[in-house]
Amino acid sequence: MHQHHGLYITATSAMSGKSAIALGTMQMLSRQMRDVAFFRPIINEPQLDDRDPDINLMLEHFKLRMDYSDSFAYTLAEAREIINHGSRNLLIENILQKFKKLQAEHDFVLCVGTDFLGKDPVSEFELNAEIAANLGCPVILVTSGDNASYQDIHESLRLTMDSLQPYAVEVIATVINRVDLSQTQLDDLRKSFAHDGQPAMIYTVPNDPTIGRATMGDVQKGLNAEILFGENRMDTLVGDYLVAAMHVDNFLSYVAKDQLIISPGDRSDILLAALAARQSTSKPDIAGVLLTGGIRPTEEICTLIKGWPGVPLPVLLTQHHTYRTIMALQEIYGLITPGDTRKINTVLGLYEHYVNGKEISNRLLCKTGGRMTPMMFEFELIERAKNAKMRIVLAEGEEERILQATDILLRREVAEITLLGKIDIIRQKARDLGLDIEGATLIDPATSPKFEDYAQTYCELRKSKGITIEQARDVMRDATYYATMMVKKDDADGMVSGAINTTAHTIRPAFEFIKTRSGYSVVSSVFLMCLKDRVLVFGDCAVNPNPTAQQLAEIAVASARTAEVFGVEPRVAMLSYSTGTSGKGADVDVVVEATRIAKEMAPELALEGPIQYDAAIDPSVAKTKLPNSKVAGKATVFIFPDLNTGNNTYKAVQRAAGAVAIGPVLQGLNKPVNDLSRGCTVPDIVNTVAITAVQAAAEKNTAQK
Repeated sequence: MHQHHGLYITATSAMSGKSAIALGTMQMLSRQMRDVAFFRPIINEPQLDDRDPDINLMLEHFKLRMDYSDSFAYTLAEAREIINHGSRNLLIENILQKFKKLQAEHDFVLCVGTDFLGKDPVSEFELNAEIAANLGCPVILVTSGDNASYQDIHESLRLTMDSLQPYAVEVIATVINRVDLSQTQLDDLRKSFAHDGQPAMIYTVPNDPTIGRATMGDVQKGLNAEILFGENRMDTLVGDYLVAAMHVDNFLSYVAKDQLIISPGDRSDILLAALAARQSTSKPDIAGVLLTGGIRPTEEICTLIKGWPGVPLPVLLTQHHTYRTIMALQEIYGLITPGDTRKINTVLGLYEHYVNGKEISNRLLCKTGGRMTPMMFEFELIERAKNAKMRIVLAEGEEERILQATDILLRREVAEITLLGKIDIIRQKARDLGLDIEGATLIDPATSPKFEDYAQTYCELRKSKGITIEQARDVMRDATYYATMMVKKDDADGMVSGAINTTAHTIRPAFEFIKTRSGYSVVSSVFLMCLKDRVLVFGDCAVNPNPTAQQLAEIAVASARTAEVFGVEPRVAMLSYSTGTSGKGADVDVVVEATRIAKEMAPELALEGPIQYDAAIDPSVAKTKLPNSKVAGKATVFIFPDLNTGNNTYKAVQRAAGAVAIGPVLQGLNKPVNDLSRGCTVPDIVNTVAITAVQAAAEKNTAQK
């Protein structure tokens, strides 16, 4: 069978949701291949930031290895001029030349067609079909089913397929956005457009208004408005607009959820009423205020607002008068920008849920190589966590980064999330940040129905240490202890903490009553080091300062098991400053003894030691130092002799090689508990939760066997 090296996504009309499908498809392709390029044969004249929004999103979000200038061939105005001069073939040839250059430099090229903002959608669709045919790319069709009946959709698809026939392009999938067909209707559609006896790959994605809606940031950019207040709330989504030129009493009766309040800049009464409405629990949450006419609020009003604690409302000022502002707002639509993680994760979540990426990739016959990029690893990690559907408790539920990560985790359906903390504080903070955490379970340990049972259990487990029931109750009020007890009692599958708490505080409860696994006397850690073309496992770089030979052997075996859990074939290097029998000394002797013990513990493991780092990773050095080793030159798991060496080395590799370090991942416990660094980012938290979910699933599978 033929393997494709390109794919063309084209819409059938404007505003079809093509950008969202392109984003999801790029994610799917990036999972399968190391190096995917993005190409738009024809773009609109960019309006914001002098860059095409789709190209900018792909280059930034996926960190593509290509220049912006290589990502498109023409603007729509340039293409029209060439076609009007009778040089259509020249247009196609130049597009093909640019495409072939990208194909030669990358594994795969994802192409996205025009935006259909011209005056003739039929000829624009035919131009996309002609370009796709000449590039030799199969096509994904994207169409909108908004306000359309099943019969309308069926007829529209029939006309589209008929119009594609002269171009002999292969339509591998069709995505109908903003529609919710029944399974019977969807099956009928697939049968109606069957090819060679195989039902057509047709997918429907329901409408999610948060994707198409503008953010306050979109409004600010589109109007070149000044941000007066609420700079950190520019990702707030805008629903409808309300022109507030009436009396305040009347204005308040019209306030609705997610409204953008538009008012002349001299109406300070409207501005203050809007701020008060946003703070009030009896009024719906508005999105923001847009002041018109370039009239800035007085100094007294600004001082008053600045002194209002925690005002979560963006206030913008535009130079346009009110009517002109309303006209301009009609042209601003909800772009997906690289920094809009909420919108991006909503899109990716919908795509993963409703579009069968595996079916599409199988049709494309994309074969995965043995190499793995950081992005491929992270995507695979999220996918495995999603499939596992584990219950993960986050002890620091009031922390903003934890709440932001929870929004993403729920949108991506990575795990079932429980947040611990004061419930009213969690909800208020989520509301102020514009986050959706409705899918999470919220628990205040002190008022939980299970509090007394947990305290009694802790007292029983620690009675040999003299713990009384009163002390146990005090301990269980601590969210980290409560979260760990949830895992102990099987009310959660795994726990993550450490964004605020120290490592010691995070893992102490696990030492006390989760305990180490059978056969292990020590809890250790690894970092998953994602280099540009592979993933390596480094241990122990975070927990044990000076492990004994026995402990070092246990760390090696545990690290190999962890590598297997995350899809890395374990070839273990027991690191030292000498290779084989070349060196002597107490430090080398510990590694020699650890290697012997590890081989007894897991004779099936590919394990070598003592070995130097260069001999472990570099095949040419390995040929000289250990020519017959199964590990030398191709090690994937690196066991450092002490914490000083391990911690410094992982940080050196992280910085010098530009590696992504995921971890620390704790190992050796009966159930998964993982620690965040206090400087962790939101993506770090998302990855750690996914890791914990994958570990929990592996534990359950082992227990069932």
